[in-house]
Amino acid sequence: MNGLNKGIHKVEVSVKWDPSPAGQPPTDLDIIAATYPAADPSGSPAYVVHFDSRSPDGTITLNRDSKTGQGLGWDEMMTVELNRLDSRYGRVVIGVAIQQGSGPKTFVNVHKPGLRIREGYTVLAEDDFGSVLGATAATVAEFVRDATGEWTFHPGITGYDEDPATFAQVMGVPPQR
Repeated sequence: MNGLNKGIHKVEVSVKWDPSPAGQPPTDLDIIAATYPAADPSGSPAYVVHFDSRSPDGTITLNRDSKTGQGLGWDEMMTVELNRLDSRYGRVVIGVAIQQGSGPKTFVNVHKPGLRIREGYTVLAEDDFGSVLGATAATVAEFVRDATGEWTFHPGITGYDEDPATFAQVMGVPPQR
């Protein structure tokens, strides 16, 4: 980062996928955000934001939640206002999990999945989950507060073989392989 860069302030994480073919159960992807204390950025999350929730201070909000992938454009959207997060938080990990209610599903079973992370109109990352086809969940981004208080973006897709509830608790730790 140079002196003119003021870090990442507010990001939008979006996920899309096509509905399941006729006669097959719907596919439901969920964006999950876990916020970690600056004092223990690799420990347990201070709180988790997922479907039907938002952060206690309103800085992380799920704006759109699809249970089927139907509709035009991006099916799920989450806004993360890093610049408003209290200084006691030093790390935010974003993940995507596949609901397993209709039986085991991995990303290979999701039709045309897509991920986009952007700040304003600047696209920070795009992906199709092709590197984690055998996973049931994946971390897709990490934001870390540096010593100056600015947030930096660390892209990367890492697959997990966990149900959504377990994934939300372990997504801040790289999976054991």
